[in-house]
Amino acid sequence: MYGDEIALVEREPAKRKRTEITWKIFDDGANRIANALLKKGIKKGDTIVHLMKNCLEWLPIYFGILRTGALAVPLNFRFDPLSVKRCVEIAQSKAFFFGAEFVEHAKLVKNNFKRIESFVFVGPRDMKPDFAICYEDFIGLGDRVNPEIDINLCDSAGLYFTSGTTGNPKAVLLTHRNLEFACYVENNHHRQTHSDNFLCIPPLYHTGAKMHWFGNLVVGAKAVILKGVEPRWILEAVSEEKVTIVWLLVPWALDILFAIENQDIRLEQYELSGWRLMHIGAQPVPPSLIQEWKKIFPDHQYDTNYGLTECTGPGCVHLGLENIHKVGAIGLPGLDWDIKIVDSNLKEVLPGEVGELAVKGPGVMKEYFKNPKATEEVIKDGWLLTGDMARQDDDGFIWLVDRKKDVIITGGENIFPIEIESFLQFHPRVQDVAVIGLPNERLGEIPAAVIQVKQDQELTRESIDEYCRNLPRYKRPRRVIFAEVPRNATGKIEKPRLRKLYGQDIRNDKK
Repeated sequence: MYGDEIALVEREPAKRKRTEITWKIFDDGANRIANALLKKGIKKGDTIVHLMKNCLEWLPIYFGILRTGALAVPLNFRFDPLSVKRCVEIAQSKAFFFGAEFVEHAKLVKNNFKRIESFVFVGPRDMKPDFAICYEDFIGLGDRVNPEIDINLCDSAGLYFTSGTTGNPKAVLLTHRNLEFACYVENNHHRQTHSDNFLCIPPLYHTGAKMHWFGNLVVGAKAVILKGVEPRWILEAVSEEKVTIVWLLVPWALDILFAIENQDIRLEQYELSGWRLMHIGAQPVPPSLIQEWKKIFPDHQYDTNYGLTECTGPGCVHLGLENIHKVGAIGLPGLDWDIKIVDSNLKEVLPGEVGELAVKGPGVMKEYFKNPKATEEVIKDGWLLTGDMARQDDDGFIWLVDRKKDVIITGGENIFPIEIESFLQFHPRVQDVAVIGLPNERLGEIPAAVIQVKQDQELTRESIDEYCRNLPRYKRPRRVIFAEVPRNATGKIEKPRLRKLYGQDIRNDKK
C-alpha cells in the first residue's frame, strides 16, 4: 500500500549520518534474506541467531527469517561470548547473523558448532572475518519475490532468551499469533495512524522496543531508529524527523528533564509541536517524574506499559492515555487480556490484598523452549504467573508491590543478583555477599553488594571495582557496603532487612 513511502530512518548523530529506506526496499530486503536462507538449506522450524545492535538492516533480517518459517533468535547484545554460545546450543541454531561488534562471539560459536554453515557479517567489508559472508553478498543470493512459505498462526516464530548468563538460560517460544496479537494490542493502546512516526531508541532484541514499533508497522507508519540516547540527540530527532511517539526508559526521561533544568537544552531551539505521546515501560515509573514532565510538556499524552517477554512484551497491563491521574499504578488489563491476583494456592485474593499477578490472553508464550518443567511452573490453565506481587485498588487499577523473585531492574535491564553474588564469592577475601536492588531516581534500581569481609582481611571499594571489571558494565555493583550479611535460621539471606537498612535513593549516580 505504501511502497514508495519512507518506512525506516536510521540516525547516527555521533557520525552525523542519516539513512532511510522505503517500505518497498524493506519488503524486498526481507524477501531476499528469506530466499538466500532457503538456498542455504534453511527450512521451516530451524532457528537462526540474530546478534546485532540497532541498525537499518535489523528489521529486514528479522522479517526475512520469519518468512522462511524458521525461528528468529534475537540475542541481547550485552551477552558475553560464553552466554551467546549457551543460547546457540539451546536453540540448536542453523545460521548466525552478527554485527561488527560481535566477531569474537561469532568465532566462539564457529569453533564449537560445526553444523552452522552460514555466518552473515553485517558491517564494513574490511572488518569481515574469513569464516563469514558479507551481508551485501548474502542478500545477493536471493531474489525479491516472497517465497510464500506455508506458515500457520500457531507455528513457532521466535525464541527470546530471558537470561543468557546463568547456567540454565530459558528461551521463551513465541508464535506468529503472539507477534500478530502484539501489533493489535500496541495499536489499540496508542492509537497509531499512518501519519504517526515512532522514535525507536531501545534495543530491538528486546520485545519492548519491537512490539511498540509493531503498532506503527500494522498501519504502515514511519519509524526512526536512533543510535544514541543523549537528550540533545533525542530532541533533534523529534524535531527534524517530525516524530509523534517516543518510548523512553526512566533514565532517558530524567536525563531530558535534567538537561532542560540545567539549560543544556533550550526547548525553543526545537520544533516539538508534533510530539503527541511519551510512554514508559520496562521498570517502575516515579510519579514525580511524570509530574515534572507534564509541567514542561503539558500537551503530551502519557502511558505506562507493563509486560514480560513471556507475554510477548508490553501491553498485558497498561495505564491508558486517559488515566494520568493514576500515575504510579501499572494500570488496567490490556486489549483482550485478563488479569487476576492470586495467593500461593492460586486462589484470587480480595481487592486491596497483595498477591501474585497472573495474566491470560493471546500473547502468552507457547512455552519455555525445551523446558517443560519451567513451563509448568509458570503457566497454569492458560494463566501466566508473572512473579510480580501486586494489589488491585477499588477502581480496578493494578499496583506493583514487589517482585516475587529478587530480580533487579536497572535502566530497563534485568539483573539476577545470584550471578553477581556467585562472581564475588570467588574473591579470596570475601566471606559472604548479598546483592540487592536499591532505588535510584534515574535507573529505577541499581545493584548494590553487601560484602562481609573475611576476618583479619581488608577490602576497599576500589579493589572490588577492579575485580568486577570482568562483569558486564551494567551488572557491576554501583554501591558497595562492607557489613555483615544477615541470614535466617534456614541459611537464607534476609534481603528485605538489607533493603530496609540501605534503601536510600541515590539520585546523582550517573556512572
